[in-house]
Amino acid sequence: METNSGLEATVERLAAAANLLEQAMQRLSERQQESEATIGRISATVEAALEERLQAAEEKLARLEAEASGKTSAEIQNGRKTLPAGMANVLAKQGVAIESLEAGTLDAALTGLSLEQRIAVKSQLLRAGMLA
Repeated sequence: METNSGLEATVERLAAAANLLEQAMQRLSERQQESEATIGRISATVEAALEERLQAAEEKLARLEAEASGKTSAEIQNGRKTLPAGMANVLAKQGVAIESLEAGTLDAALTGLSLEQRIAVKSQLLRAGMLA
């Protein structure tokens, strides 16, 4: 009989251990579900924040591109077609007629000026569209 009662005690201990294991598995499963839900919320929050930042960046980029193209077209439309009076006077003193401006004539006329002055005159002529 002692063997029978020892066997029954072992069976009861095994049943209790199995019950404890089952409870532990249940708690682990619940924690895993909670963790997955938390990760899902965090992921959704991060994704939403990134979407907002991406949309803001795209809007800013579109606005900057529009501003840049607007400035460029305004600069082209409002480009200067005449020389400043001072520049015209400098050219006239050097014997250059603006109506008959040619590169060779211009270079010959500007030889008396310093390098900086020649660059300034040519850049003004380029901006005015009078020199190609």
